[in-house]
Amino acid sequence: MDIAWGLFIPACFALNMAPGPNNLLSLHNAARQGVRSACLAGAGRLLAFASMIALAASGLALVLQASASLFLAIKLLGAGYLFWLALQLWRSPGNSFAEQHDTVHLSLWKLSRQEFWVAAGNPKAILIFTAFLPQFVNPQHPVATQFLALGLAFLLLEWVAILLYALAGLHLGRLLAGPRARLLFNRGCAALLGSAGLGLLLSRRPA
Repeated sequence: MDIAWGLFIPACFALNMAPGPNNLLSLHNAARQGVRSACLAGAGRLLAFASMIALAASGLALVLQASASLFLAIKLLGAGYLFWLALQLWRSPGNSFAEQHDTVHLSLWKLSRQEFWVAAGNPKAILIFTAFLPQFVNPQHPVATQFLALGLAFLLLEWVAILLYALAGLHLGRLLAGPRARLLFNRGCAALLGSAGLGLLLSRRPA
């Protein structure tokens, strides 16, 4: 197996760290419920990305790339979900963090589900795997083994990104002492999620 790890890792990590709806969720979740909850909730995102990597490896992603109607359907669903999340955050009161906790299992399940659907609702994510990962595959060696290694490396770096955004959210959460600051934080996150939804809605299928 001959993978150019020296080129792949920095390029991949740049994609992992790029600001986006999922990283914003990690930031917000850590500020409200702590690093542990944010990192565990990130498992939903990793599950969505692992499914996309499997689709890309099997070649099924080419169907999405070729089908304008399928791309549009996923895009509309993804944008609609981001708008719904943004509305929930905008209407969320600036309660203390302790008052915002449900039971741990319900809370983690809900946060993981949000991470999963935000990731799954972005059709461009699977196209990134289709266009990005194959660039580092050497066709003279077993392709499946290389794709597996690249996919696992991507998921590991994605988890590091989740941790870093969660740590940033934790420090930010300590600054949100008053209810007004928490209210402004919720609405700021809502505005960013809404903007991400609008950006997704206006995005075009790659030619």
